[in-house]
Amino acid sequence: MQRSDVLIIGAGPTGLVLALWLSRLGIRARIIDKTSTPGTTSRALAVQARTLELYRQLDLADAVVKQGHCVAAANFWVKGEPVARLPLSRVGEGLTPYAFLEIFPQDEHERLLIDRLATFGITVERNTELLGFEETGDDIIATLRLPDGQQEICQACYLAGCDGARSIVRKTLDTGFPGGTYQQVFYVADVQASGPTFNGELHLDLDEADFLAVFPLAGQGRARLIGTVRDDRAEHADTLRFEDVSSRAIEHMKVKIEQLNWFSTYRVHHRVADHFRTGRTFLLGDAAHVHSPAGGQGMNTGIGDAINLAWKLAAVLSGGAEAKLLATYETERIAFARKLVSTTDRVFTFVTAEGRMADLLRTRLAPFLLPKMASFETSREFLFRTVSQITLNYRGMPLSAGVAGHVHGGDRLPWAHDGEGDNFGPLKCPGWQVHVYGDTSDEMIAWCNEHHLPLHVFDWRPAFETAGLGRNGFYLLRPDTYVAIAETCSDPKVIERYFRDHGIRPFFGRA
Repeated sequence: MQRSDVLIIGAGPTGLVLALWLSRLGIRARIIDKTSTPGTTSRALAVQARTLELYRQLDLADAVVKQGHCVAAANFWVKGEPVARLPLSRVGEGLTPYAFLEIFPQDEHERLLIDRLATFGITVERNTELLGFEETGDDIIATLRLPDGQQEICQACYLAGCDGARSIVRKTLDTGFPGGTYQQVFYVADVQASGPTFNGELHLDLDEADFLAVFPLAGQGRARLIGTVRDDRAEHADTLRFEDVSSRAIEHMKVKIEQLNWFSTYRVHHRVADHFRTGRTFLLGDAAHVHSPAGGQGMNTGIGDAINLAWKLAAVLSGGAEAKLLATYETERIAFARKLVSTTDRVFTFVTAEGRMADLLRTRLAPFLLPKMASFETSREFLFRTVSQITLNYRGMPLSAGVAGHVHGGDRLPWAHDGEGDNFGPLKCPGWQVHVYGDTSDEMIAWCNEHHLPLHVFDWRPAFETAGLGRNGFYLLRPDTYVAIAETCSDPKVIERYFRDHGIRPFFGRA
C-alpha cells in the first residue's frame, strides 16, 4: 500500500503551493488531480504583494514578476470616455518590496508551480480521482481511481482537500458550506486586440449597463475581458457566445478584437465552510471558501491557506511540534475567510448593483471621488494595504503574543529599508528566527546559539522606527514570517516559555 505524509487532492495553485512548501520542508507529499491536463483557462489574475513576499522562500517571486505584467494604472470609463486615472506602479511604495499590482494569469502561474515542484521530484498524478476516504486512528485510508480505471487503496498521515468549490473532500466530511450565489452572470474572454484600452493598464467601465474590465497581460495586445451579462441573455448563459456580449466592449471602450483565444461564462458564489479541519483532514482554497472576484483575493487567499498549513504539518510530522499546533490552522484562516467574504461582498454589490441610484453612484460620484482619493497618500496606502493582504494578521489568536513598537504578535513583520538594505533577507529561510532592532542581551545571544535558533541583530536605524518596529526588544518570527512574539525586553525565557506552552520544538527533526 502506497504511503505518503500528506495526500493532496487538487492541483490548482493552492494544492501545488502546499506540495511545494511541504517538499521544501522535507515532507513527503503526494498530489493528485482528476483532470488530464493543467488548466488552460482561468479567471484569477492578480498576484498580491503578500503572496510575492512569501514566494521569496522558494525563489518564486522573481520568476512571477519577470513572467507577469506590472500594471501602471487603473482607468475608469463612463459613456465611452476615460474619466479618472489611478496610478498603481508605486502605490505601495515603502510598504513592501512589491509595491505594485502584478498580473500573472492562473494557468501560467500553475505551469510555473508545476515546473518548480518537479525539482523536488514530485509530479501531479493526473486522471486520478478520490473516490472516498476514512480516518483510522493515526492514518487516512483513501480510495483512488487511477487513469486505467483500476482502484488503489493508499495511506497518508493527513489529507488536504484543495479540490475546489465542488470539493469531494468537503462533501465526504459532510461539512456545511453556507452562503449563496449572486444573480449576475459573468463572462471572461482571453483576446488579442488593439485600441486605447490596450496600453498595458487596467481599464474599468462604470456605465449603467454591464460592468466591464480590461485586464492587461504580458505581451503586446493581450488582455482578459471580464464583464457581467444582464437582461434576458443571462437566462441563457450556458449557450452564450462572445459575439453576444462583445459589442459593448467594442462600442464603449473602443476595443478592436483581432483574435479570440477562449471564452466562458460563470456565476459567482459567496460561501465559507463551517469547518476547515476535521481530524486529520483539512480544507483549503475554494474547497473552504469562495467569494466574489472583487480585489483579486481568491487565489491569493488559497495560497495563504497552503503556506499557513504547510509549516504546521511539517512541524508535527517531523517531531518539531505536538499535534495540537494543527488546531490553529482553522482558527487563523477561517476568521480571515469570513471577513474577506463580507468585504468583497460589499464591493461586488456596489459594482454590479442595478437601478437609477446605483448608476448615479457609479457614473457620477465614483469618477469624482476616485481622483480625489488617489491624490491623498493615506487613501492610496489604505487601499494598497487592504488589497495586497499585507495587513492580514492573526492578532489575539493562540500563537500570537505581545506588542513592541507598533507591531503586535500575529502581525506580518513590517518591511524596513533604506540605503543600507532591508530586513527581509533572512526571511527567505522558512524556519523560526529572532529579529532584534538595536541591542540585545548576552543571555539572548547565548540562548539562541545554544538552541540553534537564528538570531538577526540589526543596528538601529531611522528606517526601523518609520516601519513601526520597537528598539532593543525582539520579535520571534514563525516560519511563515508572521510575528509570534513581539517583546520589549531581551529575556530568552519568554521564548522558552512560548515554545513550551505551545508544544513546539523547532530545533528537532527534518524541518
